[in-house]
Amino acid sequence: MVGVVAPATPLQWETGSSQKRYTMKKTYKYKIQSQKNTVKLGNMLDDLHSIHVHIMRLQKRYYRMFGRNISAYTMNAHIAKLKKRTKPHWKHLPSQVVQDVVLRMGKAYDAFFRSMKDRKAKKTTKKVGRPHIKPQHKYTSMTFTQAGYKLEGNRIKINCIDRWFSFHKHREIIGDIKTITIKRDGCGDYWICFSCDNVNTPKSFVKTGESAGFDFGMKTFLTTSDGDKIVSPQFLKKSLNKLRTLNKSLSRKTKFSGNWYRAKRALSRRYRKIARQRTDWHWKLATDLCRRFDTLCFETLNIGGMKRLWGRKVSDLAFYQFIQLLEFKCAKHDKTFLKIGQWTTTTKPCSNCGHTNDNLTLSDRQWICPTCKTEHDRDINAAINIKQAGLAA
Repeated sequence: MVGVVAPATPLQWETGSSQKRYTMKKTYKYKIQSQKNTVKLGNMLDDLHSIHVHIMRLQKRYYRMFGRNISAYTMNAHIAKLKKRTKPHWKHLPSQVVQDVVLRMGKAYDAFFRSMKDRKAKKTTKKVGRPHIKPQHKYTSMTFTQAGYKLEGNRIKINCIDRWFSFHKHREIIGDIKTITIKRDGCGDYWICFSCDNVNTPKSFVKTGESAGFDFGMKTFLTTSDGDKIVSPQFLKKSLNKLRTLNKSLSRKTKFSGNWYRAKRALSRRYRKIARQRTDWHWKLATDLCRRFDTLCFETLNIGGMKRLWGRKVSDLAFYQFIQLLEFKCAKHDKTFLKIGQWTTTTKPCSNCGHTNDNLTLSDRQWICPTCKTEHDRDINAAINIKQAGLAA
């Protein structure tokens, strides 16, 4: 299994070779094989969670007393003193991993204050909550930057606990490794993620000269301006009966008992399977669209508002996740990805003459333009308008 993230910086092209190549960022994800010593990783996460709880409480108390936050430098120095005095069991933790705990808290507070500033300036209505203490079962990852580990083939050694861990290396790691993150999922499995820079990948998809607009819908996942309609498999909906059975089984168990944990892991495995099925379908659809079109136009949607109206179905379709994957695919294969504004009208205007049908309701799936007498399918007409608006911009 491999996960990838879109490049944070513009792609850099290399023209010295015979084939045009570009550099980008990429994350490789591998599963750590089941072995007895993985309990050591869980113990490290528990110790890091105790540091997380300590610094969060200290930050809140300091802000309440003095009206300002503690800097990351001061916080790291404070933790170093605690290692010598009251917290000697923190000494075995790698210093850079501990510093990453402080860095995460700093990023959370920066996002919170940035959100407050933007909302006061009326630049956005999105609200980022104040950072809070994570429960122990939700603190599930640790990040190594430059030291604290040793990598040999498909094995990694964590120096602080002097243990080797094997992982299923199903593909080679390309690029310069910048960070290594070890994560624990809800099923109790551990994964290792390598974040790499300067990943050189050749362009593989040829130019077709085609462009298309795409309209997202609740019944039809995507409708193209060419008239094609793509329906989502809705993996969550198909698994509802199984999920209900697993939830009932979990509710019958005594909380925190051995059987309760077994039922909880069984439920987590089912949710993980659903997520994997959906992600796999999204990747295949994104690849197919990039092969067919050179320019892809989409509209910006308020996914949060749609979730409040339609709830589970919007989450099952996972349109925002699909857009993220498609953006990465377009950047990787040198395709153009365009997004029009959220308030651009695409449903009511006629794509042929531009007449606006103000009487159009949500239940009207077919309509005839009173000006040019063109028969329209609601979704196809919207997709054509999205294409026209995207290419015009």
